[in-house]
Amino acid sequence: MHPGARSERVWSRDQVAGRILKGDALIIYNGLLLHVPPSWLVAHPGGSLAILHFVGRDATDEIGAYHPPAVIRSIEKYAIGRVECGKDGWESLVPPVMRGWVRRLDRSGEMVWAREADVLTTSAEPALRSEILLVKKDWLPSDKTSSPTISELMPPPTALSLSAQNQHARAYRDLHARVKAAGLYKTPYLTGYGPEILRYILFGAISALAYRHGWLITSAVSLGFLWHQLTFTAHDLGHCGVTHVWWIDRLLGILIADFIGGLSIGWWVDNHNVHHLVTNHPSHDPDIQHIPFFAIAPAFLTSLWSSYYKRVMKLDGPAAFFLSMQHKLFYVVMSLARFNLYANSYAFLWKRASNPKKGWSWWLEVAGMAFYWTWYIAVLRGCGTWRKAIAYMLVSHVVTSPLHVQIVLSHFSRSTEDLGVTESFPDRQLRTTTDVHCHPHLAFIHGGLHLQVTHHLFPRLPRHNLKAASALVKEFAKEQGLEYAEFGFWEGNEEVLGVLRGVAEQVKIMGKVAHAEAMAMADAKVGAKVM
Repeated sequence: MHPGARSERVWSRDQVAGRILKGDALIIYNGLLLHVPPSWLVAHPGGSLAILHFVGRDATDEIGAYHPPAVIRSIEKYAIGRVECGKDGWESLVPPVMRGWVRRLDRSGEMVWAREADVLTTSAEPALRSEILLVKKDWLPSDKTSSPTISELMPPPTALSLSAQNQHARAYRDLHARVKAAGLYKTPYLTGYGPEILRYILFGAISALAYRHGWLITSAVSLGFLWHQLTFTAHDLGHCGVTHVWWIDRLLGILIADFIGGLSIGWWVDNHNVHHLVTNHPSHDPDIQHIPFFAIAPAFLTSLWSSYYKRVMKLDGPAAFFLSMQHKLFYVVMSLARFNLYANSYAFLWKRASNPKKGWSWWLEVAGMAFYWTWYIAVLRGCGTWRKAIAYMLVSHVVTSPLHVQIVLSHFSRSTEDLGVTESFPDRQLRTTTDVHCHPHLAFIHGGLHLQVTHHLFPRLPRHNLKAASALVKEFAKEQGLEYAEFGFWEGNEEVLGVLRGVAEQVKIMGKVAHAEAMAMADAKVGAKVM
């Protein structure tokens, strides 16, 4: 069915499941059944996984949070009917991608199902049940060419009440209406971004003047501060939270992230949107998938499959070594985190090069990368010696490390359980996210990232309005009996280190057990030879 030709057909849950099994990407929005065509899956500005994780699910709140009204009106054109809903709303199905199923081209050029990984249920108890993806060692090629069954689309038993979750979702929509009515989506250009721009000019000018006078370390520190501050605005632009016009925000985002920072805004948007939608899920959230350096839950010690990176996060010897000391290496790794962002950015752009739907933004990003390395290499060459150049590079990159620490504080110490598709959008965000206390005069250092709970509920909200919105969110959480988590900055660091230390101890225990088993096997072999 073409956009605009809405059908009045009413679809049952089984009928929706049947179409999904045939390969259709169907999602529910306000009772409408939306059919996302394959052409839009590959062209979607937020990435295909942002859609695939909601196939068969009610995505009303997620769509409302991530899209401005004009886009939502265009989304409704893809409705092919309505769905049968009970008194507690639509009973969501499990998206195939969450069960390890994806669509791929076969040798004949047809789209077929392929299984990337299998599901491991970590507990039989509904209240503790979580599902992660693993790749079976004994899989044969034929195992990966079948197709999902309707039973795989059915959610497992859950301790959550569909009625309670639906109530929380309705209350969240009322909250969202209050946020809109309060004018909090209006960007405070003068009072909000005016001081930001002055800071950018200040840090840029200090860096340039210090470099000109040969004060290389001062220049490097100021450049690092500039990158640190610009990242917050790039974050806003990636969420279309500045002008709220996609192409303008993307253009500005490329100029800041790619041309000045050498990082891909396209990669960040693709990665970050998935993080927001499946927050803290070990198999699906790329923002917590940091093997071999970090593991924040025992699930990562099973060599699980990443549906985002399309690879096994293997717990091998080097990974076990780093993870056993991860709480001691935390700040060292964070100090070098920007180099990892380069790798992720360029891998993303390389992968997108063959996508016919990559559009103008991809070409501009590539030009931005070329521009960045042209000016930055020129700066390094102008340092005089290779030792000074390395020092300049390290200092300018390490100075940005508080940003990376800030990011992980919001999630590393929070729940990584998978409570299934019954869990509502607000419940999931409040369960997996925490705020970080800071003095109002120091808020610019955190760039709005200290108000992550409100940001996760309203990702397009201008960050300078998050403080006002957070007061409304706290009222909402209290009324609905939900936790609104907050830590001080140092307390948050201690919480994260505690989580890392706990997993590190488990890695050490696993190593001791493996060593004991190896010794027992060796003794058995020696005994057999003696016999």
